[in-house]
Amino acid sequence: MNAQTLTDPFGRHIAYLRLSVTDRCDLRCGYCLPKGFKGFEEPEHWLTFDEIYRVVGAFTALGVSRVRITGGEPLVRRNLPELAAGLSALPGLDDLSISSNCTRMESLAEPLYRAGVRRLNVSLDSLRPEVFKQVTGGDLDKVLRGIAAARAVGFVPIRVNTVVMRGVNDEEIEDILGYCADNGFTLRLIETMPMGATGQAARDQYLDLQTVRRRLERRFTLIPDILPGGGPARYFRLGATDTRIGFITPISQHFCETCNRVRFTVDGTLYLCLGQESSYALRPLLRDGISDDALLDHLKQAIALKPERHEFNERPEKVIRFMSMTGG
Repeated sequence: MNAQTLTDPFGRHIAYLRLSVTDRCDLRCGYCLPKGFKGFEEPEHWLTFDEIYRVVGAFTALGVSRVRITGGEPLVRRNLPELAAGLSALPGLDDLSISSNCTRMESLAEPLYRAGVRRLNVSLDSLRPEVFKQVTGGDLDKVLRGIAAARAVGFVPIRVNTVVMRGVNDEEIEDILGYCADNGFTLRLIETMPMGATGQAARDQYLDLQTVRRRLERRFTLIPDILPGGGPARYFRLGATDTRIGFITPISQHFCETCNRVRFTVDGTLYLCLGQESSYALRPLLRDGISDDALLDHLKQAIALKPERHEFNERPEKVIRFMSMTGG
């Protein structure tokens, strides 16, 4: 395959693939998956490791240099370090990272690091055990041990993702920021999004992060900053320290004009926008024996469907799939 580039109809160069390896999760965050949900993708529809290598290899041949492994919760996918090692070996892949809730990271941090994963985004919505249990149904201590294990083996940077929910965890942002500062982590605050019935039902928990930023500015000096591989976050450094905080604001201040990413799910569906239903099915093509050149052509056709922006504000009811189905 010859190196080429992927550019969408609005001139955005696609360089970043978010690869969902499962739609399953061992937690039940209210904004992501409803309690008791059973409608997961059937295992026979999951892409095999070889099928994943083919698609990611085609993307890297088209200039995609960054891949983030996501879920659901990616650590529940069996033999994940093996998959990560295969991805790391693909020509043209410069950056392999993972997003995780870290419930299983205590045992998997070392094998994932050996496999070539270097950067970690961890979901952490509270440092209060009772609030964490309320939001996720999980054990906070297990998550904190997993994060510590990732730090110990050398994951850098570690970014803590906190979905800010009015009346749930908005009063402990400073505490989470202190935890990140003490451990050398970057905190990224995220606005809730109306994805699926769960996200739409939680709209009363939405909090405009511009108000949170102004609140923090009364206590800290926030200096605009840029972090490599920072994605959609707008970053600030806290005064003369090395601590950074990022704000991901898809609702109050969208970042669609710079979106350089697409999402590929465990069942072989390519989603072109988190906040739209635009998609392209690749699994049938793979299982029909598509050639490498034809696969490249189909990826180009898919990118041509990428919309200019989401419609979370104008049509919050539009996206009916759950966050876990898309890959975060």
